[in-house]
Amino acid sequence: QVQLVESGGRLVQAGGSLRLSCEASGRTLSVDTMGWIRQAPGKEREFVASLSWTSLTTYYADSVKGRFTISRNYPNGNSMVYLQMDDLKPEDTAVYYCAADRNSQRPGKDDWAYWGQGTQVTVSG
Repeated sequence: QVQLVESGGRLVQAGGSLRLSCEASGRTLSVDTMGWIRQAPGKEREFVASLSWTSLTTYYADSVKGRFTISRNYPNGNSMVYLQMDDLKPEDTAVYYCAADRNSQRPGKDDWAYWGQGTQVTVSG
C-alpha cells in the first residue's frame, strides 16, 4: 500500500500563486507515476498533471498548461511531489487530490490506484 498526504491548499486571490505538496509513504518503490487530480463542486474529477518517476515524462491538462508545474523531490529520504500553481483563476477552485500508480498516467486515460484525502484550493475573483 501507498499512503499519500496533501498539504498547501488555501484561499488565494485570482492571479496569485500556490504550491501544493504531497508526501508518499509505504511501498513507494512500486510507484512509477504521481500526479494531481481536481474536483470542482458539481463537476467530475479532472486530470491536472502527472510525472513519471522513471522517465520524468510530464503531462498536463490543457486548462493548466503554462500555469502549473509538477515536480518531485526526496527531502530526508521522503518521496514528495509538488504542484506549483501560478496565475490562478476562479475556475481553478476545487479539491486537489494527490494520486499514485505503478503505470504511466496521461490526460483522459488515467486510472490511479492510490489517492490522498484532498486539499481545498479556493480562488477568489
